[in-house]
Amino acid sequence: MENKFDNEELEILDLLENGKLNSKANIEDRKNELSEYAQNTIRKNKRVNIRISERDLTELQRQAITEGLPYQTFISSILHRFVNGNLSV
Repeated sequence: MENKFDNEELEILDLLENGKLNSKANIEDRKNELSEYAQNTIRKNKRVNIRISERDLTELQRQAITEGLPYQTFISSILHRFVNGNLSV
């Protein structure tokens, strides 16, 4: 069976085969950071309903997937970081 790769996939494959593709630095730090966000969002005792544009929600969901989080947890983590001064406007 023949594999058909697009240009981006071929570029990634070339980088990997030539040892130029490295994993993200500080992956353990990033895991710990995400774990902390998740733990902080677990402690929920209030519910908030908001209305946002479909476009904004779709983008939040896309970014949540990139971060490896459910989108509601991702939104909660953004709010948590903001109120704790770790995210500025």
